[in-house]
Amino acid sequence: MTQQQYYYGTGRRKTSVARVRVYNTPGGFTVNGKPLEEAIPQQAWAQMAIAPLGVTNLANNVTVVVKAHGGGVGSQAGAVAHGLARALSVMDEDLKKPLRSAGLLTRDPRMKESKKAGLKRARKAPQYTKR
Repeated sequence: MTQQQYYYGTGRRKTSVARVRVYNTPGGFTVNGKPLEEAIPQQAWAQMAIAPLGVTNLANNVTVVVKAHGGGVGSQAGAVAHGLARALSVMDEDLKKPLRSAGLLTRDPRMKESKKAGLKRARKAPQYTKR
């Protein structure tokens, strides 16, 4: 039986979608062809994106290649974390429990509320004028 070349996971957050490939060889972390620090410059978001590697202690043992689109940088970081957690759980079934207990396999359901007719935004009404 041949070794699978990579393990795949799709992550979503708000309107972002991240397609994550995890290779079982030591290497780097690239997002859209750039290193992680360049693609996600804010430290807090970068830490959120690599959180599944910290939980599973695989930071130096795998290569991660991500294609992310839609949303903003923070939203994409959340999508990367979700997709990475899914890919790692496919790679090794034993990693599913620690990833689940850390809350990394759950898709964040929060989305932008849609605008309503007659209002300026989802809930903001036009200013009331008495006269």
